[in-house]
Amino acid sequence: MNDKTNMLLMSFSKYFPEECLMMIREKFENMDESKTSMLYTLSFKDPMTALILSIVAGPLGIDRFYIGDTGLGLAKLLTCGGCGIWTLVDYFLIMKRVKEKNFERFLTFM
Repeated sequence: MNDKTNMLLMSFSKYFPEECLMMIREKFENMDESKTSMLYTLSFKDPMTALILSIVAGPLGIDRFYIGDTGLGLAKLLTCGGCGIWTLVDYFLIMKRVKEKNFERFLTFM
């Protein structure tokens, strides 16, 4: 493990699911310098911001629009958050979903 890998992992670990961190570490170690600098330009969605959006404007689907789930955001908007049930479920699941979406974005970058 080198310092570059540790620094990248510390910088980006909050954006990814914990079960994927070992695979991300391996990818970081095998990454060349040009990809490393490009990785810093990628914008990952913050799970805490998504949770705050879910709490404040959950029934409007703003949290789903934020993470890029446009179809689900529209469905949530039209059903007023699934009559409140979907909104309550998202309070607990939205952070995990954001991390999964960030991981998908990372894999397409690689």
